[in-house]
Amino acid sequence: MRQQHYFLPTLRENPAESETISHQLMIRAGLARQLASGIYSYLPLGLRVLQNIQRIVREEMNRAGAQELVMPAIQPAELWQETGRWDAYGPELMRLKDRHDRNFVLGPTHEEVITSIARDEVRSYKKLPFNLYQIQTKYRDERRPRFGVIRAREFIMKDAYSFDKDSEGLDKSYQAMYDAYVRIFTRCGLHFRAVEADAGAIGGKGTHEFMVLSEIGEDTIAYCSSCSYAANLEKAEVVKQEVQPLEERKLSIEKVSTPNVTTIEELSEFLSVPREKVIKSLLYVADGQPVLALIRGDHELNEIKLKNVFDANVLEMATPEQVKEWINSSIGYIGPIGVTGVKIVADYAVESLVNGITGANEEGYHYVNVNPGIDFSVHLYTDLRNIQEGDVCPHCSDIIQFAKGIEVGHVFKLGTKYSEKLGAVFLDENGKEQPMVMGCYGIGISRTIAAIIEQNHDENGIIWPVSVAPFHVHIIPVNMKQKNQVLVAEEIYQKLKNTGLEVLLDDRQERAGVKFNDADLIGIPIRITVGSKVDEGLIELKVRKTGESREIKVDELVEQIQSLLETI
Repeated sequence: MRQQHYFLPTLRENPAESETISHQLMIRAGLARQLASGIYSYLPLGLRVLQNIQRIVREEMNRAGAQELVMPAIQPAELWQETGRWDAYGPELMRLKDRHDRNFVLGPTHEEVITSIARDEVRSYKKLPFNLYQIQTKYRDERRPRFGVIRAREFIMKDAYSFDKDSEGLDKSYQAMYDAYVRIFTRCGLHFRAVEADAGAIGGKGTHEFMVLSEIGEDTIAYCSSCSYAANLEKAEVVKQEVQPLEERKLSIEKVSTPNVTTIEELSEFLSVPREKVIKSLLYVADGQPVLALIRGDHELNEIKLKNVFDANVLEMATPEQVKEWINSSIGYIGPIGVTGVKIVADYAVESLVNGITGANEEGYHYVNVNPGIDFSVHLYTDLRNIQEGDVCPHCSDIIQFAKGIEVGHVFKLGTKYSEKLGAVFLDENGKEQPMVMGCYGIGISRTIAAIIEQNHDENGIIWPVSVAPFHVHIIPVNMKQKNQVLVAEEIYQKLKNTGLEVLLDDRQERAGVKFNDADLIGIPIRITVGSKVDEGLIELKVRKTGESREIKVDELVEQIQSLLETI
């Protein structure tokens, strides 16, 4: 490709709206341009990277036995209503109507569509198992699109769906996809971890997220440095431990005046007690029913864990009006004492509290010397809080550490959630109807570009891994007015192309400094500079990743480059 007429608009300065390195460099290096918030056009250089990632994904999906298809982006609402996700998915679901006033959605994912295909086409166990995948644009109406393509409203995703006759078959399909994902992200040059995760709106039991380690990651990973345990913050299990109470003797409950004291911090300071002595009471509504959740004042409630306790589709914090209606209290003074008609669940750590403090369900008052099991009853003690650094690993009892990560892939064991609701059944060996057992497997293709850049850059620009680089080699004749430099650059260009390499020739009438800056910015793995020593048969070869440069003879070039590309 000749750069003079290649559509590659680079920028010297960071765009004002950019928040992350990947966002800055994707715009500056001419990979993409923003059309609207969370909506991007991919320019030729960016498209080449996208296509390389897609090639890797296709190769590994096909190797794992999956088959590619393409499904419609526009999906009828009836399918989503059958599964219950029309209401449960939330405001991120992009809804629209056609001219006949019929409801449709722009697909954020395709469980409903693929299940309807399997339902209509498969009747016998003899047709199972199979795995179908597509690479397609998806849509989610993100409340706050940010970080460029990392959190976008329109994005490119690979989604795959496996169908088996039983859970043993699903386990095999799941492992095949898990292994394929390891190969995909390894080939993309990423440093990542597979972590246990919550299924969220997709549903099912048993999932792993593939997290690219990065300080700008929106997700927190809890991991153990002594064993293989890793989970995202929503899923990380807190081990129940026997805690020695701060006090041994249980005192009598007492109501105290706490005017204008509504937060844990204010209460801790007002009463001169540590936060771990306070019981934080939070009223939620789970599928329309009130739930009072109790955690220790120094801990943070994990709403996903609370939602899973009740297997709720929708969990929302109660409004001030609902707090007044259900427990006759106001926010800031909620407590479990005297509450009736509301299920009370508490974190394990609450059970061992002695002489704690909690709201009195009366404006301006709290109770002190509160003891669980004596002053109030709990329906269930369970793990309700976020894990913290320094907590015990649930697998080996060593210490938990934290890291930040960007989610680039997610694999789910769906089970029969969708097949049962949509009637995707087959006849087993005994002629009996059984629901198909499903798995689903997603990769954020466009998000992977940003993740690669976040891990592969320096102060000058992008450093592409060879496997996804838009070009392998960048040839720069220093002075386009020097005939010999132009001729040798052209000769090298043709020779490398003939060996099957992707080559960009900078034939622009620009100063050498501009060319070198652009070369560093767009980050092609190998740069060849054709300069003043070309008359001596010498050119400069530079590796973008290491900065290593050396002079070589023109006739040694092909062999040197092929050797380098195998090692960098």
